[in-house]
Amino acid sequence: MANFVYGMNLSLDGFVDHQAFAPDDVLFRHWIDQIGSLTAGIYGRHVYQLMQYWEIDQPGWSPLEQAFAQAWRRLPKWVVSGTLDSVGPNATLISSGVEEAIRAIKSRHSGDIDISGTILADHLTRLGLIDEYRLYLHPVVLGQGKPFFAGPRPRLRLAASDRIGDDVIRLTYLPT
Repeated sequence: MANFVYGMNLSLDGFVDHQAFAPDDVLFRHWIDQIGSLTAGIYGRHVYQLMQYWEIDQPGWSPLEQAFAQAWRRLPKWVVSGTLDSVGPNATLISSGVEEAIRAIKSRHSGDIDISGTILADHLTRLGLIDEYRLYLHPVVLGQGKPFFAGPRPRLRLAASDRIGDDVIRLTYLPT
């Protein structure tokens, strides 16, 4: 059975902003290793569309950006969306029967499967399907935005804390 992991960068006040947290080289290498260690990823529409940036090589990419793109492209992906008609390479669209499809993915696979997107993570949290939460805290206060927890916060216990680079702390929580 797969281990569903919801992890994202967030501000000290709990908001997710994919533009506000430019990773340093240490954090970027961490994300490359993280993506490379995953069995697969399940994406909400919004995050998937942001991540599609990595599907086409861009002029001037650094070696780290190239390595991240290669790791992301190799990762099998499912995209949960009721509005998309199609998804890119190495991705499968889930547009109906979401709960059944997600439960089937969890039961048929092993290893870590990344959950990306606050609304998707909230839905899976309510279903009791998220096994691990990884909060990558950046020393930034945004004051507003999309919260990491889109709905009621689950009961959690701290399992680990790690410093990544100079400024980021990863807190790993497990549901109680």
